[in-house]
Amino acid sequence: MTQLTIFDENQAPAASRPLLNKAKAKYGFVPNVLGELAGSPSALGGYMSMSQTFAQSGLTAIEQQIVLLTTSFANNCEYCVAVHSTLALEVGLDRDIIMTIRDGEAIRQDTRLEALRQFTLAIVRERGLVERSDVDAFLKAGFTKANVLDVIQGVTVKTMTNYLNHIAETPLDEAFQSMAWSKPILSHAH
Repeated sequence: MTQLTIFDENQAPAASRPLLNKAKAKYGFVPNVLGELAGSPSALGGYMSMSQTFAQSGLTAIEQQIVLLTTSFANNCEYCVAVHSTLALEVGLDRDIIMTIRDGEAIRQDTRLEALRQFTLAIVRERGLVERSDVDAFLKAGFTKANVLDVIQGVTVKTMTNYLNHIAETPLDEAFQSMAWSKPILSHAH
């Protein structure tokens, strides 16, 4: 574990303080991962900007959370799986679907959302070197070519904090404790 300082909005480098104040206004507190990112104002600014523009993508709020949750699952990020499980509930994603993604299982309740989960997994696991058939299946499910770019953006922004949390072993904030997660031991290959 690399101990990184978790800054608050008063201790952070000057250029990070306005961004942490913005996060505190949104969440009611500064999430630990953002406090860590604040050590580099450019990293914090880049992450927050990319997150904000991803929120304006052509994917619905529920679809965005599926991309973020699936990416975090595939990258085995305990912190981000807990965070995005919580946020997915807040935007109205069915709890059973959230638990299915957390278990690494197929979403049987919704073929469109399963196509999104599968495409996101393919991008993460293949480092973008997906097969044409992966893209075709995604498009056949009703997504657009612009949505291909949206998923890439979501995977990119989430990979940043997944990797940070692996290096820093970021402690989970109290607000996300109820959705704490650790990767299940799967009995079959995925």
